[in-house]
Amino acid sequence: MGHEYQDRVSLEIARRVAAGLPDHPEWLELARTNLDNWTARNHDAPRLLRNYEEWRQVLALPGPRICELLTAQTDHSRRLRHNSPFVGVLSPAEVLAIKQQVRDESSAA
Repeated sequence: MGHEYQDRVSLEIARRVAAGLPDHPEWLELARTNLDNWTARNHDAPRLLRNYEEWRQVLALPGPRICELLTAQTDHSRRLRHNSPFVGVLSPAEVLAIKQQVRDESSAA
């Protein structure tokens, strides 16, 4: 299970984040905090820093636009999801369940 599996997992996680974001605006602050921490930790990785800056710009957008970008089926959104700052929004059990669901769906196909 390679890139396609990871893409499907990250999309499902993003869908759940987007669904909950209107009721949990504090998730935006968690995402910004994650970006700050990652920036400090990876200060010598220009490619990652560019990704973090791009996410900061996304997080400055209105909520509905953020949700749209999180779940869009575009190359841009797919790339964004691979470095999503919404880590910690879903519990480890929720993430594990999503991974199992995607695995099961892949096996059934």
